[in-house]
Amino acid sequence: MKLRNIAIIAHVDHGKTTLVDELLKQSGNFRDNQRLGERMMDSNDIERERGITILAKATSVIWKDTRINIVDTPGHADFGGEVERILSMVDGAIVLVDAAEGPMPQTKFVVGKALKVGLRPIVAINKIDRPDARHEEVVNEVFDLFAALDATDEQLDFPILYGSGRNGWMATNPEGPKDQGLSALFDMVLDHVPAPTVGEGPFKMIGTILEADPFLGRIITGRIHSGTVKSNQQVKVLHGDGTQLETGRISKILAFRGLERQPIEEAQAGDIVAIAGLQKGTVADTFCALDVTEPLHAQPIDPPTVTMSFIVNDSPLAGTEGDKVTSRVIRDRLLKEAEGNVALKVEESDDKDSFFVSGRGELQLAVLIENMRREGFELSISRPRVVLKRDESGTLLEPIEEVLIDVDEEYSGTVVQKMSERKAEMVELRPSGGNRVRMVFYAPTRGLIGYQSELLTDTRGTAIMNRLFRAYEPFKGEIAGRTNGVLISNDQGESVAFAMWNLEDRGAMIIEAGVKVYAGMIIGIHSRDNDLEVNILKGKKLTNIRAAGKDEAVKLTPPIRMTLERALAWIQDDELMEVTPKSIRLRKLYLDPNERKRFEKSSKTAGAA
Repeated sequence: MKLRNIAIIAHVDHGKTTLVDELLKQSGNFRDNQRLGERMMDSNDIERERGITILAKATSVIWKDTRINIVDTPGHADFGGEVERILSMVDGAIVLVDAAEGPMPQTKFVVGKALKVGLRPIVAINKIDRPDARHEEVVNEVFDLFAALDATDEQLDFPILYGSGRNGWMATNPEGPKDQGLSALFDMVLDHVPAPTVGEGPFKMIGTILEADPFLGRIITGRIHSGTVKSNQQVKVLHGDGTQLETGRISKILAFRGLERQPIEEAQAGDIVAIAGLQKGTVADTFCALDVTEPLHAQPIDPPTVTMSFIVNDSPLAGTEGDKVTSRVIRDRLLKEAEGNVALKVEESDDKDSFFVSGRGELQLAVLIENMRREGFELSISRPRVVLKRDESGTLLEPIEEVLIDVDEEYSGTVVQKMSERKAEMVELRPSGGNRVRMVFYAPTRGLIGYQSELLTDTRGTAIMNRLFRAYEPFKGEIAGRTNGVLISNDQGESVAFAMWNLEDRGAMIIEAGVKVYAGMIIGIHSRDNDLEVNILKGKKLTNIRAAGKDEAVKLTPPIRMTLERALAWIQDDELMEVTPKSIRLRKLYLDPNERKRFEKSSKTAGAA
C-alpha cells in the first residue's frame, strides 16, 4: 500500500488534537453507531484534565488507496523535545495556525525545526469561524515567519487551506465548500507530501517514542529507515557512538490502525511501527539487523534550561500518606523517565538522597511531579533554578526567553513595569484588535519563574502569556524576589480555627483548620517582609462564665490555594515543597529555628564576602 507520514504541529490550543479526531472520523475508522469522545488522542489522565497534549502519539487513516500515518504533537514549549524527535520520523507536516491569533512562539519553534530538516509544510488556517478571524493577515504573517526562518523557495511556496477542525471542514477557499469535509486536506497530503524515502540495505530503525506496556514490556515506536523486519527476528541495538547495547528477539510488531495497534508479521521500510521484546534500547538508539555496524544519526535536542532538586522527604509526617519514599525507588523512577524523555536530564547528588532533574520549564517538571505523586511517591522539591553556563572567555551566561503577552490595553502599563523589574527588554508592541495589544519581550528565564499567576492577578485574568527559549546571553544581574515573608508553625499537631482567626491580621493563610502541621511548616503569607513563627495550635480557653458577646462565631477567610505550579514558583531558596499523594505542603529547608538562624547568618556572611 502507498504510504504518507505526516506530523501535525502548532502552538498550544490551536486545535491539533481536535483536527486529528475529525481526520479519524471522516476516514471511516469508526462504525456509524460507535460512541466517540473528544480529543481521543489525549489518552493520559493529566492531558485530559489540563486540556493539553503532553506526549506525541501516532495513528493512521486510509484515504483512497494510501495509508496516512499521522503523528499528533504537543503544542507547549516545555514539551518541545517530543516535537524535535518526531520530525525525523515524518516526510511532511501540517502547520496549524489560529485564524485570529496568528503564528505564536511555539509555531515559530516547530516550524523552524521542520524547515531545518527539509520538510515542506502545508499551512492550515484553523478556526476560520471565529468572529475575530483575520485570515489574510495571518497568511502574510506565516509567510514572513517562513522567510525569517530562512525557508527555501520550495518551502516558501506552501499550499494554504482554510477551515474549522471542530466543524470538520477544510478548503482552499475561506468561504468553503463546507459540505465536503476534510477531503481537500486529505488530497493535499497525497499530492504535496512525498512518499517515504527508503534507505539501502538491511533493517534499520531509529527509536523515537518509548513507552511501557504491562504485558509486552518496553515498546519502541519509530520509522523503519531501510529493509524489512519480521516478528521473532533477532536484532541488535546500537548507541549513537556505535557501541552495541544489546541483541534480542522482537516479540511483537505493532502497526497503527486508527486508535488501535494491531500485531503484524512483517513491516516494510518507510512505515511507522512499534516493536516490543528488547530490554535496553531507548529513544535515539538504532535498532537494526545483526550485520549492521553504523548507527543512524539522531536529531540533536535543545538543552534543558531549568533544574530542581528532588529530595527524599524527611519531614515529621514522612511516610504517612505515600508508600514510595526511599531514595532507591525515587532514583529508579527518575532514570526511567529520563530514558524515554530526551529533554530531561537526571543527576545524582553526592549524598545520594537528592537528585538534580533538569528540563525545559516548570510545566514539564510539574507534570513529572504530578505523575509521581499519583503513583504513590513522597518527595521534597526545591525551588526551580535556571541552568547557567560559561563561554570560552569565562562570561556567565543565562537562558533568555522570547515572551509574547496578549493583554487588554488598560493593563499594558502594569505588564511593562513588572517585566522591566524582571530585567526584560521589550522588542515589539502592536495592537492586536479589540482594544488588546501584543507585546514581545526578551526576558531571563529566572525572572519568569512564578510570573504567570502574578500576571493573571494584575490583568484580572485577561492576559495570555506564551514563552519560548531563545538563546543563552550574558547574565542580566540580580532580580528582586518575593516581597512577603511567611508564617511558620512553631509546633506539631492539628491547626485550630480559633488560633487561625486570631492570626488573620498577621497575614493570609494557605492551610485550612484541622490540618496536620509540624514545626517549620509554612502555614501562611506574612503581611510584612520577615518570617514569623506562630502558634496555630492554641485553642480557646474554656471557662464557666457566660457573658454576652463572649462566644462570637469564628469566621475564617478562605485560605489561598497553593497548586503544584503556584507553590513551585512561590517558594524561596531556603524553602521546600513537600509532595505526597494526598497533600502539598510548604516547609522551611531547616525545620529547627536555631538551624534556620545559623543558615541565614552564613548566607548574609557569604553575600557580604
